[in-house]
Amino acid sequence: MHVTAIIAAGGRGRRFGGAQPKQLLAVGGRPILERSVAAFLSHPAIDAVVVALPQALVDDPPAYLRSVDGLAPGGSGKPLRLVAGGERRQDSVANAFRATDATSDLIVIHDAARPFASADLIARTIAAAAESGAALAAVQSKDTVKRAADGPAKARRHDPGAADPGPAESGHDAPGQYVASGFSRTVAETLPRETIFLAQTPQAFRRDVLSDALKLADAATDEAALAERAGHAVRLVDGEATNIKITTPEDLAIAEAIAEALRIADRGLRSDDSGRAGAESAIRDQFAIRDQPAIRNPQSAMSQPPPARTGRAGTGYDLHRLVEGRPLILGGVTIPSDRGALGHSDADVVCHAVTDAILGAACLGDIGRHFPDTDPRWKDASSLDLLRRAVAIVADEGLAVGNVDVTVILERPKIKDHINAMRAAVAQAIGIDAGRVSIKGKTNEGVDAIGRGEAIAAQAIALIRAI
Repeated sequence: MHVTAIIAAGGRGRRFGGAQPKQLLAVGGRPILERSVAAFLSHPAIDAVVVALPQALVDDPPAYLRSVDGLAPGGSGKPLRLVAGGERRQDSVANAFRATDATSDLIVIHDAARPFASADLIARTIAAAAESGAALAAVQSKDTVKRAADGPAKARRHDPGAADPGPAESGHDAPGQYVASGFSRTVAETLPRETIFLAQTPQAFRRDVLSDALKLADAATDEAALAERAGHAVRLVDGEATNIKITTPEDLAIAEAIAEALRIADRGLRSDDSGRAGAESAIRDQFAIRDQPAIRNPQSAMSQPPPARTGRAGTGYDLHRLVEGRPLILGGVTIPSDRGALGHSDADVVCHAVTDAILGAACLGDIGRHFPDTDPRWKDASSLDLLRRAVAIVADEGLAVGNVDVTVILERPKIKDHINAMRAAVAQAIGIDAGRVSIKGKTNEGVDAIGRGEAIAAQAIALIRAI
């Protein structure tokens, strides 16, 4: 699956004010735009990035967006394109969409003004859209929500025996006079907050769904709203409290606190990627529950040790006969061989074992339960696609993959030269960094069917955790 990210940075930031677009301002020593773009360029599930900018920035982009031969700087090796934005957000997105590769199966859209979207959030949104066609990150409202009605508020009579209500527009109230409230709206109804979600980005769409949405001439504040109007169902993915949108100068103080807290975690856990992910999650949890003063003091936010986060482990095993006339596919990579694994799908034992391990860790059965070989839909299916679907199933249960370890048992051919490509493909399917995927090759020393070159097997273990 080819995934392209669109970073919407075409606005001028009129609500923010200032002499330059807000996305160029620094938070924690790094420009907001750089943080947002880097989050997607570095993500293993993203294959290309398109950034929609004001024309002046397209003509003279900052150094971190100056591509070389169409590739992003910094060694990511991913295509990076800059396009001019439009008058409205949807115009900017439409311009960027036209610049995406026609082979892109999924398009992820993210506001440049949200610099703290985590890798896990990006992965969850992609997985949900791959499954359902459209998805957006959103956080459930914690406040009681009132829908306002237009029209003047009811006046209230001043009680001479009550405390002085203070000056009105024309001076102090005299006894018996009505007092103007100063507000022009009243409550029409109170909405059940458990049904109210506040939209964030990223938002992800199958290419055909986004194409339908952008054909509408309606004005909308996000692409999910257009997709809804085009008749597509949009799945909600749990957002993050730290995934704030920097809209006003007041938001900068909160953003600086988040950046500082994450910097402290990174400095202390630089040698342990899994530890860093856990620390970042703990920081996000703390920002979600603490009040404003704590948010403005990152040292205070880090003063309490994060709660222990326990994981769940699952194992997987797969074996297939080797026959002539079949390709040998391992971890989504075709290995040169005179024989391949026989199976209903592409018989990729690496992906099958990892899929079983992930589903097992979540107590959700095995690959045969979800993708039976009696179902023609999975005939010659890509096992990488089945793995992505399994990750989405697990994500719906509130679980995410931490790391996987796979042992391939095969007499010949040797797979060592293909290990890194396999790790990258499996990592992309899961939505994690390749540094969290281990694949090893072993022989069976000439023993039994595997040793005689008649079969291939794989064992896997996966660690998952609550999101």
